Amino acid sequence: MLKVKSVLVSQPKPETEKSPYFDLATNCKVKIDFRPFIHIEAVSSKDFRSQRITFTEFDSIVFTSRNAIDYFFAVAEETRFNVHETMKYFCISDAISFYLQKYVLYRKRKVFTGKQTFEELLPVIKKHKEGNFLVPCSDIISPNIPASLEKENINFKTVILYRTVCSDLSDLKDVNYDVLAFFSPSGIKSLFQNFPEFKQKETRIAVFGSTTCKAAEEAGLRVDICAPQPEAPSMTKALELYIKTANKNCISKK
Repeated sequence: MLKVKSVLVSQPKPETEKSPYFDLATNCKVKIDFRPFIHIEAVSSKDFRSQRITFTEFDSIVFTSRNAIDYFFAVAEETRFNVHETMKYFCISDAISFYLQKYVLYRKRKVFTGKQTFEELLPVIKKHKEGNFLVPCSDIISPNIPASLEKENINFKTVILYRTVCSDLSDLKDVNYDVLAFFSPSGIKSLFQNFPEFKQKETRIAVFGSTTCKAAEEAGLRVDICAPQPEAPSMTKALELYIKTANKNCISKK
């Protein structure tokens, strides 16, 4: 293994100093830079109208991300839709339901929460299957979400409110890092859209999730670091284990 001195994380720089990435940089004595390879954009008014979705048809909303919450309420405001107090909200996790408080008062709303995954939220939705559900999402939605709802005969519609777009990375000029860390197939797409002549050579590729791994391999990349794994549930832990082995003298912070 070649020594790792630099890592480029294809996400925004953490806003908190307590991020495990900063601990990783200090403990393993590596340079870690952050640069989002993708970003989110709202769909145009024309594209929204073409989906023929009327918010008044629904009494329940499924939120799987903070972006879904932000763009739903933004479109609601633009279309002058007054979200009624009887609306039911089904959030994929506590973190998502807490974020919902940015727009609604809990004491006046019916909020139902899963543990962490959509599969864990589905039994909660089934208890209210008489409702009409709206699923705000991006142009890239996990296929298991509509498939699971259809299987349970849930009356629902998805509405695309935002899109995942490749960022302009021309100012990077090159990607001369020892490790590139990716978190979605869109990140892999952005790499080659910005650098069509990219050659991996000795660059190590780190991926999070099976779909990202598949996208990397289909793009002809060699995946060297993969998370989550039993011994590495997070990207930072997977990077730490790899760097520790590669650099030998990397001291792991317990």
